[in-house]
Amino acid sequence: MKAHISSVLLGVRDMERSKRFYTEGLGWKIQRDYGVSVFFEPDGGSPVGFYAREGLAEQVGTSPEGSGFSGLVLTYVVRSEARVEEIMAEAENAGATILKPAGTLPWGGYGGSFADPDGYIWSLGYSAQGEDQPYAE
Repeated sequence: MKAHISSVLLGVRDMERSKRFYTEGLGWKIQRDYGVSVFFEPDGGSPVGFYAREGLAEQVGTSPEGSGFSGLVLTYVVRSEARVEEIMAEAENAGATILKPAGTLPWGGYGGSFADPDGYIWSLGYSAQGEDQPYAE
């Protein structure tokens, strides 16, 4: 198995609420809407999609219930501190829960984190160290 992800599927409790958060709030564009699942235009990265939480849990053979930190964090690396601030503001205005406001990170970078309406955690970051970072934009 290669160190590569074909797509990221997020199990959501309210499909319409999640679509509004990502499209109206963060500016994502829907590539395909199948009703039971939605995929967004990947813009050069791995596709991200939603699936009804119960259906996705059934598909992979687990319970849809869960609480606390899942151990999964979605990272989004940008090219400036200002862009971190912009995205954090967009997310908050869209209804995200700010978990850690943007600021200097212990390792010298700059970033913050938020949770979407289903509790999925996004970590935004910027670092002037290194040229070959996995930039999302």
